[in-house]
Amino acid sequence: MTVLTGREWTTLILIVVFSLIPAFGGLIRLLELAGGPSMLPGNPRALADPLPVILHILGSFVFCIAGAIQFLPSLRRHHPTTHRMIGRVMVIAGLLSAVTGLWMTCFFTFPDAIQGNLLFSARIILSFAMIGLLGWAIIAVRARSFTRHGASMLRAYAIGQGASTQALLGIAWIITFGTEPTGFLRDCFMVLCWVLNILAAEVLIHLFIAKLRPSTQAPVETGPQVALVRHQVEL
Repeated sequence: MTVLTGREWTTLILIVVFSLIPAFGGLIRLLELAGGPSMLPGNPRALADPLPVILHILGSFVFCIAGAIQFLPSLRRHHPTTHRMIGRVMVIAGLLSAVTGLWMTCFFTFPDAIQGNLLFSARIILSFAMIGLLGWAIIAVRARSFTRHGASMLRAYAIGQGASTQALLGIAWIITFGTEPTGFLRDCFMVLCWVLNILAAEVLIHLFIAKLRPSTQAPVETGPQVALVRHQVEL
């Protein structure tokens, strides 16, 4: 039986809580679409075509939570089969999240106040980028190139966690200014959150993953910071 260290529990809890910030609103929306009470502002797009919304919420939630579990060194070291199984689930969920996000961006009509040309273009580019990165991660791990696999998965995870950063900083924005950003300002805010995530991923890749030698062995370090970025073990 594997016992997680205190640092691993801290890492897991922080990532899960970070992921649950946008997931909470998504789960409430799912309850509404299932016939539950209305607790959020009305969304005519979700009511008119609920399937992609439901699949996007579920895919994004599973992708973020599975990713958090993948960062545990004890799991990778002592239960590689479980790690690979969760990795496969994570990739499927990530592809579902990216494809449904792309679908909604292309076929839903959004008011200019919540999506302008900048945000529309960013969502298209990032959806394709996430799909490509997950595909490349599969190719890399099959070629036993774990450094490239880890870098691709981390970049895809940074894109997938964009909603978490947007929700967290959005709450801070509302507390500071008393209202949500709209129009072009909202576009810039949303894109900036993705940029921050991507920059953080690139820094971590440069500091840790890029310095690793190609290896088929699991990393021996146990620190959560290293675990967060060196999940280049097989899916």
